[in-house]
Parts: sequence; structure tokens; C-alpha cells
Amino acid sequence: QVNLVESGGGLVHPGGSLRLSCASSGTIFSNYAMGWYRQAPGKQRELVAAISSGGGLINYADSVKGRFTISRDNGKSTVYLQMNSLKPEDTGVYYCNGVRGSSSYWGQGTQVTVSS
Repeated sequence: QVNLVESGGGLVHPGGSLRLSCASSGTIFSNYAMGWYRQAPGKQRELVAAISSGGGLINYADSVKGRFTISRDNGKSTVYLQMNSLKPEDTGVYYCNGVRGSSSYWGQGTQVTVSS
């Protein structure tokens, strides 16, 4: 059983920053590619950022390029999402996802609200 637990969400003013964390247990974390997704009310879940198992390949949604940074610490079995210059449209539930082959696992999500 793979467990992913997100933390770090909250309420922030526009222009502010948050750092999300996703801690993994129950598996060899370094074998998994990891991603952060978000889902706004009434919208489909979308990929925000992804990082390969070794950290050498990273991609971002166009809407967050230059503002968000994904990273991972395989020694701590944790993936991070540093979010800067936050905008109201970044509001949503942020989910951590781990993928290896045909296996995909999700965390429970953490709410991010950007509002003045």
C-alpha cells in the first residue's frame, strides 16, 4: 500500500507564496515519477508540475512556469511544490500523484486559496 500525504496548503494573499509537501510511505519512493495536480471548483483536475524518479526531467503547465518549482528529496521520500507570485486563479485543491508503470497513486489533497 502506497500512502501519499500532502501538507502546506492554506489561505494566502495574491502575490504570496506557499510550499506544499507530499510525504510518501509504503514504497520505494525513488522508483516513482511524481506530479502535482490541482482541481478548481467546477473544473477538471489538471497537471501543474511533474518530476521524474531521479529528478532529471521536469515539466510545468504553462500557467505556472516561472512561478512554481517542483523538487524532490528521495532520502526523505518527499516531493515539494514551491509556489510564488500566487494568483487567485491558482486556487484549488492540490493533489500529489505517484506513477510507476501502470500503477498510479493519489494523496487526499490540500486546499490552496489565493484571495485578498
